[in-house]
Amino acid sequence: MGIASTTIIPAAGNQTATAAFLQNMTLEITPRQAEKLPLIAQHVAPGTHIFVALVDPSHLEDQIAAVAEIRKLGLEPVPHVPARFVQNEDDLKRRVERLAASGGVTRYLVLGGGAPEPIGDYHCALQLMETGVFEANGAKALGVAGHPEGNADIAKLHGDAMLMQALSEKQAYIRDAGLEGFISTQFLFEAAPVAGWAKMLRENGIDLPAFIGIPGPASIKTLAKYAAVCGVGNSARFIRKQALNITKLLTVSTPDKFIEDLAAIHATNPELKVMGPHMYPFGGFDKLFDWLSTLPR
Repeated sequence: MGIASTTIIPAAGNQTATAAFLQNMTLEITPRQAEKLPLIAQHVAPGTHIFVALVDPSHLEDQIAAVAEIRKLGLEPVPHVPARFVQNEDDLKRRVERLAASGGVTRYLVLGGGAPEPIGDYHCALQLMETGVFEANGAKALGVAGHPEGNADIAKLHGDAMLMQALSEKQAYIRDAGLEGFISTQFLFEAAPVAGWAKMLRENGIDLPAFIGIPGPASIKTLAKYAAVCGVGNSARFIRKQALNITKLLTVSTPDKFIEDLAAIHATNPELKVMGPHMYPFGGFDKLFDWLSTLPR
């Protein structure tokens, strides 16, 4: 996407800045990780937004059950709704009605989805939004995906400008519908691309608050695997290089500097609306919460 690297200026009072940034933390799980929800509830603040991914259309029932459990535990469920996993408008209505009824869902992350081909009528998030189904079922906020290092699949087919145009169109729909909007990003490994991307968004009139995808503590081997599967961009190069060294494969990498740098952006450049971390627990929840306990809160 041609995003320039940006120098990060440390904020005065790094610990205070980090603590403020972490107050806005969101967390992502898969439906199959619902058994960890009681543990999660012990370690996060009441009302924390817990996103429930849908990486396989056959996991919909598990997603609905997870959403209900999240609400029961006093947390805020945010289910993913990938367009390419929705058959038609009736299918969308049924699932949104069930999510709203079982978990009191008012916030959704509406995505295109990673499947190469749609299973039904939809291929992009905006098509789902334009049905009006979400707000008809009590939605108050719709989130969209962000890609600070670009999206190779979309760029290959439509060019880099399509990402910015799509974000602009989704923001326009969200505003016209009177809903709150936000961006939740793909994970990456360093803050400079985030700063450049956020600046580019604001220059193009997109001012949705952004929550930045951060991989939790995990072995180099695990991080390299996720980076390869998800196709993240240039910031993954150091992970790939380290993975070539067999002696480092089991070394656990923690995103301390990434968090500190993002907190500095949050504190010193509030106009960029880099609001908080969106944590991916790739190395497991025990590692994640042990690491978070060492950070200023």
